[in-house]
Amino acid sequence: MKNYIQAGSSLLFVNATGATIASGSPVVVGSQIGVAAVDIADGESGTVQMCDVFSLPKSAGSAIVQGDAVIFDVAASAFVPSSEAPAEGDIVGACTAWEAAESAATSVVVKINTGVGTVTPA
Repeated sequence: MKNYIQAGSSLLFVNATGATIASGSPVVVGSQIGVAAVDIADGESGTVQMCDVFSLPKSAGSAIVQGDAVIFDVAASAFVPSSEAPAEGDIVGACTAWEAAESAATSVVVKINTGVGTVTPA
């Protein structure tokens, strides 16, 4: 096939955030969530994983049930349950809680990009 490019599990991301993105950190790519495979300095590019299951930051205070279509809170750079109201810029519908997480937990196991995400408008 002449038009085949790649399997699509990762992409090269140019970091324009103003700060270094640490390996293992969530990365917003349009309306999807990726995970940095390497440290990515500001202004540089690096690989971001766009599928699979990861342990990622969760905001403490609310429990998340297994299978929940979690929301990525961009201000906190952490996941919250779908029962919370998303704020402007939050990513909704892109990821699924692969395991339950108690309210005091600060991480949750998430399968990224299980659906088509949307960015919450103003």
